[in-house]
Amino acid sequence: MNLKKFLVLLGVLVVLGAVLAACGGTQPTEAGTEAAAETSVAPVPDTPYLADWQGSGHADVASEPFRHWDDATENPDGVPATCAKCHSTAGYQDFLGLDGSEANKVDAAVAAADAQGVQCMACHNAGTISKTTVVFPSGVEITAGDDVRCMECHQGRESKVSVDGLIAKFGENVDPDAVPAPVKDDQGKDVVLGFRNVHYYAAAATLYGGMTHGGYEYDGMAYDAKNTHVDGYASCTGCHDPHTLKVKVEQCAFCHEDVATVDDLKDIRMVSSNPDYDGDGDIEEGMYYEIQGLQEILLAEIQKYALDKGGAEISYDAETYPYFMGADGKAYPSWTPRLLKAAYNYQVSIKDPGAFAHGNKYIVQLLFDSITDLGGDTSKLARTDAGHFAGDTMPFRDWDFDADGNPSYTVPFGCVKCHTAQGLPTFIKDGGTTVVTSNGTTTTTGVQSLPSSNGFMCSTCHNEEAWPERYDVASVVFPSGKTVSLGGKDADGKFIADDANLCIACHMGRESTTSVNNALKGKDTDTVDANIRFKNIHYFAAGATLFGGDVQGAYQYEDKAYVGQNMHADPAGKMNKCTDCHDVHALEPKVEACETCHDTQDPTAIREDDVDYDGDGDVTEGIKGEVDTLAEALYAQLQTYAAANGGPIEYKASAYPYFYGADGKTYATWTPRLLRAAFNYQYSQKDPGVYVHNPKYIIQILIDSIEDLGGNVSTYTRPEVPAAQ
Repeated sequence: MNLKKFLVLLGVLVVLGAVLAACGGTQPTEAGTEAAAETSVAPVPDTPYLADWQGSGHADVASEPFRHWDDATENPDGVPATCAKCHSTAGYQDFLGLDGSEANKVDAAVAAADAQGVQCMACHNAGTISKTTVVFPSGVEITAGDDVRCMECHQGRESKVSVDGLIAKFGENVDPDAVPAPVKDDQGKDVVLGFRNVHYYAAAATLYGGMTHGGYEYDGMAYDAKNTHVDGYASCTGCHDPHTLKVKVEQCAFCHEDVATVDDLKDIRMVSSNPDYDGDGDIEEGMYYEIQGLQEILLAEIQKYALDKGGAEISYDAETYPYFMGADGKAYPSWTPRLLKAAYNYQVSIKDPGAFAHGNKYIVQLLFDSITDLGGDTSKLARTDAGHFAGDTMPFRDWDFDADGNPSYTVPFGCVKCHTAQGLPTFIKDGGTTVVTSNGTTTTTGVQSLPSSNGFMCSTCHNEEAWPERYDVASVVFPSGKTVSLGGKDADGKFIADDANLCIACHMGRESTTSVNNALKGKDTDTVDANIRFKNIHYFAAGATLFGGDVQGAYQYEDKAYVGQNMHADPAGKMNKCTDCHDVHALEPKVEACETCHDTQDPTAIREDDVDYDGDGDVTEGIKGEVDTLAEALYAQLQTYAAANGGPIEYKASAYPYFYGADGKTYATWTPRLLRAAFNYQYSQKDPGVYVHNPKYIIQILIDSIEDLGGNVSTYTRPEVPAAQ
């Protein structure tokens, strides 16, 4: 029997059971007894999971969520339509349209006596079987599986949209730090700026984070999307028993040590949570306590701001509506727009007691931004994570919306390998490779478009089928078509697998000498060609820098020789691979290891010889200083050449496509010579560690580019290529 048929049968049995139970409350008549004796009635099967449900909060009919409207004087209609969907079974069914009314709205109040918990029929019926979407208070529609039944109620009742909507009623240019005067609504009644309560247990809003805007998200800031956690545990029913509602704690213990109770979950923090978010110096405490620390800081800032700007003391009482109180014990009266936003976020963080598990990074971001907006000191706090886990950053959020501004959350196949949690393992398992097409475009095979991710997951690098081993990668093909391995080769010339190959599978760039040459094929070197477009190496191409001339990541001029892989220390040493020099989770360089050979932990101060590469006469500066001077010289030469061959050019490091003309628009008067040099300049800027990864290689390409543009390189010293290479 398929699931839908089973659920329909279950609903019928529940209703039948209820009817029989009701009938069983009276004594049978004599006629009824005789009829029963003459008719054989089949026994009613036990209702599945009934005992589990009876011990849950959904069945606790004596509790406040179901008895709040019992006072007939205050609530003559019972549970109002605005509350009935989630506080009564009849209201939920009305919302689904099972009573014949319009779906997706509650048409009528429900008698208080009928508010008998969330019964089986609320979730098991013909309407929920086909339900696949849920609309959040922000208006965002989410498509999911059976969990939409849960999310329909556990989504909160407010959002950034409603908070902004309230503030907008007081005018376009409302002062964020002043208490606005009341305004009239459509009925002529006064509207005052007051607190907006997200409501209780808005777990789905926390889980989906910036996708549904349940918190107040400040303009100009990016926020984590859905917390996907790990496969199988990224949904309501993945982590909670759907009938008892209890957390499946015993399954948390599969990955997390020392977890035996729900309270133990508060001590969990994953390796992706590296920073000291609340600034208390403790980076071992669980995420629950990091959030708690930020809550304390935010509440203090709210109280300070309220007194300074609103002129009135404010306190918070989690048990008493409307929660924020004045000195007289009544609702706080002096709201400014800025105070409202911060207080709303504080409440969002408080009213989902499982926020530390549902969407802890999103909550951290809301709290951090609220503290910042109120003028608090965040110098010791942290908002985001190491790059691989920074779900709020552009490498993971760039595809959230399509060109028309509609939600997309789909990463195209050319980007999925390195910008989704599933991309790299899919690429490896399906035998994908990097290729350069005939028109010079670098792309990947073996991977299709995938949903966007909230940063990497453990399974991005660790093979779930052989946990916790990393994926076995023997070699990596670079955009130039060259194949290398940080494990080297064995005696038979075969590549040796190495964990660091996982790193360079993404940190290789997306272009090369090959792709640039392909794009410029047949074009005159100094003639402006409208068909030439800038070729971007992409970001953090550290693997290409490390292997230098062996993989031709930068543009290498035809008549020049280039150094290959940079064997930083002795070839047999342990400081020649990504994983030797960087923490694999925090990604930070292990600067303390530098002191083993150098008298400093500052990589920018290190140099290994006294050659004056940049010709400035200073042979004591770190090699970074040599590289920086040459990069500045190349940029100046780019501008000189461009002005004489097509038009002025300007570089903007943070604005794609980086090179702009005098009109502020994308630079369009490229010559092949200018493009090659600009490609190398961009290369030097987009790997911030070039001076460590392979300084001699980067110095070579900078000097060669200056020379090709007609610059004077007589004062520079170009590193020689060792004879062995």
